[in-house]
Amino acid sequence: MSFNMDDVQVGGQLRVGTGICNPIKEGDYKINGSAHIEGPMVVGLGQKIKLGAVGGDPDDPGDTTGAAPANLMVTRCFNDDRDCFTPAIKKSLQTEGNVLINGDDGTKNALKVTGSQSYQLWVEGNAYFDHPNIGDLSTRFNTADSKPKPFDMVHPSRGEGSRLRYACIEGPEVGVYCRGRVRRGKEIFLPKYWKDLVRVNSISVQLQPVGSHQDVIVKRWDEEKIYLQSMGGMPIDCFYHVYAERKDVNPLVVEYSGDSWKDYPDPDYNDPQFQYEVNTITD
Repeated sequence: MSFNMDDVQVGGQLRVGTGICNPIKEGDYKINGSAHIEGPMVVGLGQKIKLGAVGGDPDDPGDTTGAAPANLMVTRCFNDDRDCFTPAIKKSLQTEGNVLINGDDGTKNALKVTGSQSYQLWVEGNAYFDHPNIGDLSTRFNTADSKPKPFDMVHPSRGEGSRLRYACIEGPEVGVYCRGRVRRGKEIFLPKYWKDLVRVNSISVQLQPVGSHQDVIVKRWDEEKIYLQSMGGMPIDCFYHVYAERKDVNPLVVEYSGDSWKDYPDPDYNDPQFQYEVNTITD
């Protein structure tokens, strides 16, 4: 049985379903203006809800309609009433006040955020994560910027119960490197993309002869190669490291005025006023 009415006003409680609902109280203590809906419940356009696992009437094997993915499902507004101004309603849910999510084992995530926007999660202000390695994000960033930048992993030889920690090399430039070995050649071939990545006038080279003294020197270099020369033209066998400074971003501002990392003057590394010469010049 169903009823069709233009308007419904409930002065007491609205109940959809059965059972006692303690939060809105019962009998003489019931809270007027409260409601209890067992669910599942859809607010918005039900056709927009993607159904979950196939399921339905256990006594009807042909029921393959699928199960509701949640007890409360909310979509964007699709109301075509002329007084609704539907196009102006851009959000599915807005709360004025605090929100608490008590997760359980229903899914592996208590909160999952997806979307095609530039930012799937935007926090105005600070954020805190109750985890020993995270905590207060603002404090963590302030602290992390002045400490070594390590990676920490299970020890590759000793296994569980032992750890290995390395720290990043730091320097006054946004530098990159490549390394390798030259055997019976006179040229170090740089990665092809380096011509678009690094400043040629920042390149430096370290050479380590292998097997014998060869008096290997760097004759010259360009955006593609390092040209070598050895004593008496003898075959060259050496290890090499080539370092350079990136040119796709502004040079690092090594010293600046400020009270914290937030005062760094070129946070996106693209401010025209900081497009000056490289920090390391080798030509």
